[in-house]
Amino acid sequence: MPLQFIICLIAGALIAPSLAPFNIPYLALIPPAILYLSSYKKNNKQSALLGWSFGLGFFGSGVSWVFVSISEHSQTPLPIAIGLTTLFVAALALLFSMQLYLWKKLFSAKFLSASFIGLWLLFEWLRSWLFTGFPWLYLGNASLDTPYQNTLSLGGVWLASAAILITALAIAELLRSRKLLPLLIAPLPLIGSYLLPLQWTTPNEKTLTVAIVQPNIAQAVKWDANYREDIFTKYETLTRDHLDAQLVLWPETAIPSLFRYAATPLAELLNDLDTKDTTLISGLPSAIPDKNHPKGYLIHNSLAVLTSGSGIYHKQRLVPFGEYVPMENYIRGLFDFFNLPMSSFSLPNAQQPLLTVEQVKLSAAICYEIAYPELVRDASKHADIILTVSNDTWFGRSIAPAQHLQIARVRAVENGRWVIRGTNNGITALIDAEGGIVDQLPQFQAAVLRGTAYGMEGETPFQRYGSLPVLLLALGLTVLSMGKRKNQDNAKRYPNFR
Repeated sequence: MPLQFIICLIAGALIAPSLAPFNIPYLALIPPAILYLSSYKKNNKQSALLGWSFGLGFFGSGVSWVFVSISEHSQTPLPIAIGLTTLFVAALALLFSMQLYLWKKLFSAKFLSASFIGLWLLFEWLRSWLFTGFPWLYLGNASLDTPYQNTLSLGGVWLASAAILITALAIAELLRSRKLLPLLIAPLPLIGSYLLPLQWTTPNEKTLTVAIVQPNIAQAVKWDANYREDIFTKYETLTRDHLDAQLVLWPETAIPSLFRYAATPLAELLNDLDTKDTTLISGLPSAIPDKNHPKGYLIHNSLAVLTSGSGIYHKQRLVPFGEYVPMENYIRGLFDFFNLPMSSFSLPNAQQPLLTVEQVKLSAAICYEIAYPELVRDASKHADIILTVSNDTWFGRSIAPAQHLQIARVRAVENGRWVIRGTNNGITALIDAEGGIVDQLPQFQAAVLRGTAYGMEGETPFQRYGSLPVLLLALGLTVLSMGKRKNQDNAKRYPNFR
């Protein structure tokens, strides 16, 4: 058992190299196959323990960047930073423990491969909304630049996960049983994916010339009022040579204050942009009056049209501890990590319209909102282009910015839309409707990315039906297996009953 614990730990850790920035996509077949084989003959409790060990490797390698966010951007002592990161990973790993426990508790041995796939998909979906959601490290993200990618526009990232799982479990069953059927099944998802169309949407006549500003502002000075003028000057300097663009994009919370404090120092630039009919969209905190709030107003993490148009979008998925503090009255003040700048954002109260630039409709996603498949799908149904901004400075030189860019590429394919992605220090990019990176800026450099984004029309099957077909598939696989288990259990209980 200790050896199998270590094997599952290593297997889970293989999720990281299968994704960006390492991009060895077929490694994604190995983790579920090893977990399946390791747990196949184990009882409920043993399987739960192996699942937890797998989860430790899975999240410990895949979201190791959480440690960077905690340790580098607060005065949290190193032992506490390590402890908080370990607690976070260990808590997420419990999801795999629960998944494996239910798998061995509820399902018949004759249908373990089907129920394993069904439960994996259900737990990936669960992670998209449980406790506000943590939709990271989906197997389907590894489908990019492989034939599996074609499943993204058909059924989203979860269908891509299903295709990878079917191949992985067929290989595992081939190794376990040495039978012919798994050998025949293993290549079918890959072949079927290859035969699917990649593009379901078509270009319309709407295009945008864009200038995406990447200022590379250090997080340590971003919210310091003493540096505010220097920050505004830097944005103005980078923007001045691009007044001919239709859209200038500044990243998440580019303006590190309420707009009233930026209106005067930015007045000349804003006036010149208006004169040129150039639209500036910027991230910034915004205050909205609310008589029901104790302070009389709500602070939102927003994306606003500041020139040549109008419109504002407020972030709908806030990062726990980074943008709001759960149980604030009890834990704020315990460590500096719980007192980060702008960690008191609120959620919007109403449906939000699309942003518009010269008749081009833009759906918006701020920071890790782009990781929520259904949120982006719902917002982009009637959009020509997807717009997303982030401040990945929180992640330093970790693997998170590359993972974040990869996720944005997945959303582009799912929705058949170009993605304009602006970040503070990288990775700023322009992504086409097939998930290809048209151009990008290097990290940790102040620069401006120029390019043209093309509006798209039509719907992908995923945009039309969402995750429902894959959820029904997952439920079907599990319910079928549970039914068979009951019949089998009854046969054992009443051997003479015919």
